[in-house]
Amino acid sequence: MFEEIKKDGFADVDAYDALEALETKHFAPRPIIYVCSPYSGDVASNVEKAKRYSRFVVDEGGIPITPHLYMPSFLKEESERDLAIFMDLELLTRCSEVWVFGEVLSAGMQIEIDRAQQKGKTIRYVGEEEIKCTKY
Repeated sequence: MFEEIKKDGFADVDAYDALEALETKHFAPRPIIYVCSPYSGDVASNVEKAKRYSRFVVDEGGIPITPHLYMPSFLKEESERDLAIFMDLELLTRCSEVWVFGEVLSAGMQIEIDRAQQKGKTIRYVGEEEIKCTKY
């Protein structure tokens, strides 16, 4: 990230080295993980679980992509479900892995899993017993 600055001679070398060490230590590249979990049904409970699952991904060293935590704020599930699924699948294709959470696979989750398989994505099924975090 800072290589261009150093290379062009615009930055103090010591400051550059300090920033590079900080970036490497704390902000090393992480895999982007698609969080596949239920939304419909008990929406309030499922949203809370999705937050917990996202925190688990962070704790495991990943960057969570959890569309159903933010898409409902600007899309209407009842009238724009097809658009939401299309957008979900576009995001999924840009992730390195798909992690599946929850006891039951919803129809939407199955669509996501099918796409992940078609794209050759690594799919990890995470059991509730693996999740150590109780809060996010």
